[in-house]
Amino acid sequence: MNLKAVIEGLLFVVGEDGLDLDEISKILEISKEETKELIKELQNDYQSNARGIRIGFLGDKLKLTTKKEHNMYYQKLLTNEDNTTLSQAALETLAIIAYNEPITRIKIDELRGISNSHIIRKLVAKGLIKESGRSNLPGRPILYETTSEFLDYFGLSSIDDLPDMREFLQEEVEKEEDVDLYQSKYKETK
Repeated sequence: MNLKAVIEGLLFVVGEDGLDLDEISKILEISKEETKELIKELQNDYQSNARGIRIGFLGDKLKLTTKKEHNMYYQKLLTNEDNTTLSQAALETLAIIAYNEPITRIKIDELRGISNSHIIRKLVAKGLIKESGRSNLPGRPILYETTSEFLDYFGLSSIDDLPDMREFLQEEVEKEEDVDLYQSKYKETK
């Protein structure tokens, strides 16, 4: 098995959280020295001009990152006027943040049931959310909240102008109560 490819996949899966050498060594069940050697080889592979990503140490974690020399293209992608609409996933993430701010990415992931790292990066880049500090939870994760650009985008004067979710949820419950589960729309014929 190609362990360099496995390391690449592991780093892709964990995204911005990254992995340290000990974690990779344990997962691959190899020594720390073997892990370091594989990472050096992988870093050399990424130095080619044909590659758009690299492996770097950020803090004590290894992460896949983009190459700095391509930043102008990434900025164009994020600020592209044709790309101003928000996906359903981005809207769901924004709603979770708006109704629960300040909130950590981990809590957003729990509520949506899926990793939101990429969506959060896009929302930060679009200026709709921002980092608002650190939680007191273990690891001191970043807290996110909406911005004034978020309010402008949705035509709100303040976060208090958001619809009350309790009213929405009550309407949904009432709709469900109106349905007679025992009444069939099919009629018996003789």
